[in-house]
Amino acid sequence: MKIAITGGTGFIGGYLARDLVERGHEVVLIARGFEKPDPGLRTLEHATFVEGSVIDTEMLGVAFSGCDAIADCAGTSREDGHQTYRQVHVDGARSVVAAARQAGVPKLVLVSFLRVRPGIRSTYHTTKWEGEEIVRQSGLAYTVVKAGLVYGPGDHLLNRLGGLFRRMPVFATVGLRERTVRPIAVEDLVDVLRVAVLEDRLAGQTVAVVGPEELPMSAVAKRVAMAMGKSIVVLPFPVAAQRLLGWFSERFMPEPLVSASQIEMLADGISEPLADSQMLPEDLAPRTLLTEGQIRRGLPA
Repeated sequence: MKIAITGGTGFIGGYLARDLVERGHEVVLIARGFEKPDPGLRTLEHATFVEGSVIDTEMLGVAFSGCDAIADCAGTSREDGHQTYRQVHVDGARSVVAAARQAGVPKLVLVSFLRVRPGIRSTYHTTKWEGEEIVRQSGLAYTVVKAGLVYGPGDHLLNRLGGLFRRMPVFATVGLRERTVRPIAVEDLVDVLRVAVLEDRLAGQTVAVVGPEELPMSAVAKRVAMAMGKSIVVLPFPVAAQRLLGWFSERFMPEPLVSASQIEMLADGISEPLADSQMLPEDLAPRTLLTEGQIRRGLPA
């Protein structure tokens, strides 16, 4: 099969692309450019790279030509001078749907976030939910995959925590009483996405993907520090103070320490699926634990 992947050079899109190619499929990677460092996507066999924006409907229509399915992995956890949440999550979903119809692609799989919904203060959450609604109402054979906290080599989670603990042995919680997370190994998420794009068993569904363990984010931080051979101090921090830190980071740091959307995700918790989501069939439920070996494999060199 031939699969188009928007956000194809990003963390999740890149892993999905490699998995599909290894299984004999052809992929079209659509993105603004390659991530740095790029773990082999530039030289991936049976892969075509198309540079462009996810809101360029005409470009997408050409890129989708001849494809059997689309995996929309495009997304952003922070706004900058190049893109806004609304452009990527709402306008992007609208363009992908229009281009899929134009190219005659029957199937669309959207990667979304576990807790996105309307009526919440986070623009990230509300725009991602609007994008989901566009896909659900598209008339295409769709699957919306609402994933929680995903980790693996090249991610933001282990990269950020590893970089932080190399500089200072401190972790500040989001909230004096933390909400919990259920980390998902990226390979487990890719198993779900592969089934969604290649098979029909998840068609017409909105499915929740969560990891096998539920724990506070500070416990995740302690495991990362332990895998690095370090000990850390956990400081209880109120949500309001973290929101201020996120606001400052996004405006005054070239590489923000934390984004406002990430603060809202952790303040809300990343463990409980919403009522709009179905749970996965048992054979697709993530089982990989956040072990020391998994963490070491994902830490930056």
